[in-house]
Amino acid sequence: MATVYADTIVSHWDNMVPGMQVSSNDFYTQVERSLGDHHLEGLKLERVNLRQGGVLSAKREYLQVRRSDNVFHVCAAPFGNGFFVSWWLGRVERGFFAMLARIPVLGFLLKVLFKPLTYYKIDTTLMLQSITHGAVLSTLDAMTSAKGVRAPSEFERKPIMRDFFEKLK
Repeated sequence: MATVYADTIVSHWDNMVPGMQVSSNDFYTQVERSLGDHHLEGLKLERVNLRQGGVLSAKREYLQVRRSDNVFHVCAAPFGNGFFVSWWLGRVERGFFAMLARIPVLGFLLKVLFKPLTYYKIDTTLMLQSITHGAVLSTLDAMTSAKGVRAPSEFERKPIMRDFFEKLK
């Protein structure tokens, strides 16, 4: 399972749909189908259980969408009298390099020399975000239409970017 830390989050999106009740499993299955239609090389889909808090806290199932160093955690769950959907896009940092990269000055030099920010890295991250977000929205649209509830507005459909270029370094 890929670990993503708060300081590696690139973007986030969430939406609450009042009056809609569907199963998380059905939502994840439809998102997986939609993503499969794109035939992305290196894409790994997996259901993971992430803790809601500390070590002894309960776990919640997420759909993990991973390609290269990018990982999405998609959450879909009933919440009160509605249905909540969110995703978090982060960078996976692991291994000895990740540990060294957190050291001031040395980390900066290592990233500049061995993992520089490139147009390719930016483009592939943005395309993965676009495809995954599109799969989540198309699933949400199909389910809101089937249930006869309001779909997210244009404003509600936009992801929130968090220091995008800084997080990709």
